[in-house]
Amino acid sequence: MSAWLISLEGTEAGHHMALALAIMAAFLHALFGALQKGRYDPWLSRGAIDFSYAMMAMPLALFVVPWPEPHMWAIFAGVWLIHILYKILQGLAYTRGSYTVVYPVVRGTGPLFTVLGATILFDERFTGWQWLGVAVLLAGIFGLAVYNLRTLTDSRATLGSALALAVATGMFVALYTTYDAYGIRATADPFTFLAWFFFIDGLAMPPYAYLRWRAMTPRPAPGPLLAKGLLGGVIAFGSFGAVMLATRLDKVGEAAVLRETSTVFAALIGWLVLKETVGPRRIALMALIALGAAIVELGG
Repeated sequence: MSAWLISLEGTEAGHHMALALAIMAAFLHALFGALQKGRYDPWLSRGAIDFSYAMMAMPLALFVVPWPEPHMWAIFAGVWLIHILYKILQGLAYTRGSYTVVYPVVRGTGPLFTVLGATILFDERFTGWQWLGVAVLLAGIFGLAVYNLRTLTDSRATLGSALALAVATGMFVALYTTYDAYGIRATADPFTFLAWFFFIDGLAMPPYAYLRWRAMTPRPAPGPLLAKGLLGGVIAFGSFGAVMLATRLDKVGEAAVLRETSTVFAALIGWLVLKETVGPRRIALMALIALGAAIVELGG
């Protein structure tokens, strides 16, 4: 499997595989976000999800994939720190602001900074058409945030700090996307990076989530929370794993932009599954996001 994937790097087949992986990551990321949006405290949800994927990745990291090269341990330390800071910022943003406002700001800020970072770090170049596609996609994503803001009925007192935290979180999305792309390209076997990433990344949040759970009155029942964490862990493997593989096979910036079609999938999930009202304006904004992604892909 690893040899086959590596053979696709820099090829037309690799480009198409990266496209499919990025779209799959977008859909799964929307599911992942919906899980964190649920009735549980976001810190508890994150802790349960991280614990699940750490325990699933541990035997793969220790006994299945090739052992990391010596230079990878410093890279993993950087990955761990960046992702911890991202999760803290994300948790604070979701705690202070409405999910429907905060999420589009995070997802809109992330790809813009990722494209700029990939230009500097990997010497990637977007064509004029691709930059137009980025602009159209961002117009749709930020348009969703503004639309949701206009209909917001709560959390207005903390909205300013929530939006600032959302922008900071988006910057860390860009940082971890480019740094993870650097990490997965720095090891011979991409699955070595993935297995150790999930193992290491999942160890920090569960202790904090447990202490937070212990201090709650009343405490949420652990069974349903852990079941939700298990489902979230499986989805995280597919979502984050897919986009990381896409960044090894093809351009980091394109994968990051295509992943942000997750906002379209999130709205569709809300409409079809959660029976939320979409309306013509949100449909038009979602169409802008999809159009922007298509322009980025076709303009390359």
